[in-house]
Amino acid sequence: MNVSKPVLPAVALSLSALALQVPAQTASGGATAVRSNEQINDQYKLDKKRCDALKGNQKDVCQQQAEATRDKAKADAKAGKEKAEATHDAAKTRNEADYKVGKEKCDAMSGNAKDACLADLKTRYGK
Repeated sequence: MNVSKPVLPAVALSLSALALQVPAQTASGGATAVRSNEQINDQYKLDKKRCDALKGNQKDVCQQQAEATRDKAKADAKAGKEKAEATHDAAKTRNEADYKVGKEKCDAMSGNAKDACLADLKTRYGK
């Protein structure tokens, strides 16, 4: 196969450009772990700094990517916080519902059995 000399540098340049973009995306936006606003902003600053070496449209695209990555990370952090709060609220509601059912079961008893049932219930559900 005969490849002309001008094509080889173009191919090498294209591959190196792709190689540089992949780590930037995975380092800043590929992970789904929830990060703090400080970590998100620090990563954004690093991503923006990487754009300084570029010029023209490549720089504009790089900056837009940095902003998009930051915005997505902030949205993920907010969703994670809201999910944690919702999970806590759901657990609290389930616990309260189970306590009420247990209390009704204890009400069917009498004497020492009822007292022991209520004491066990209060211990189990933190009342």
